[in-house]
Amino acid sequence: MLEKLAERYAEREGLWGIEVLNEPVTELIWTYGKIQERYPAAEPEMAKGSAPNSLEFLRDFYTRAYRRIRKYLPEEKCIVIHDAFMLKSWKDFMREKEFRNVILDTHMYLMNAEGMGCEQNLKGYLNFIEDNFAKDIAEMQEYFPVICGEWSLFNSYLCGFDTKGGQSVLNGVQATEKNHLDEEEKRSVYRKLADAHLRAWEQGEGYFYWNYKLLLDTVNEEGWAGWDSWDLGKCYSLEWFPTIGGQKER
Repeated sequence: MLEKLAERYAEREGLWGIEVLNEPVTELIWTYGKIQERYPAAEPEMAKGSAPNSLEFLRDFYTRAYRRIRKYLPEEKCIVIHDAFMLKSWKDFMREKEFRNVILDTHMYLMNAEGMGCEQNLKGYLNFIEDNFAKDIAEMQEYFPVICGEWSLFNSYLCGFDTKGGQSVLNGVQATEKNHLDEEEKRSVYRKLADAHLRAWEQGEGYFYWNYKLLLDTVNEEGWAGWDSWDLGKCYSLEWFPTIGGQKER
């Protein structure tokens, strides 16, 4: 399939690159994310024997995928590999001259930071972004051009409760905002978090916000309190995210 996509779209002016695989699950995320509990199998019998990927498998898959894609994709088009949530495990990978214009994609979310012990308050988030997100990207930028291919302003503190890693109605978690912050306080916290994230992404090549528009009515549909922060359009309109040209500091 990757080879067919590369052949079909190789010369498209609008094509920046092709990512080989999105968020492959390794032992780390399989265990930490409690994948089988969080996403129960629709067909339990078919799911028997499911297991995480190994880094060895991913390295082999990425290498073979690169060669099959690059047969068609011009060198100015990127081939993107995901870090499998193990950003610093790729320092010795694709160092040979054969591999050109390879981008390393990492996805960094505060909800994951919470699971790693990050305190669920503004100070805790700001410290984690600076001490982990920014520093890790700067370190890996010495080996690959790094993008943060997914992130958002979503966090448990501004939801008013522990979301247990961003669990939602889809996981049977009904969110109920406690209104512990007024709108101005909420706006101030989101802006500080947005600015901190953007400084971190400046250590690499750039970023992609998770989604421009979230197709949810978070006001009238029960259980989705706090989920507006996944929607970049709403973040702009509510002044949680800086606009081009900047706004007043908050």
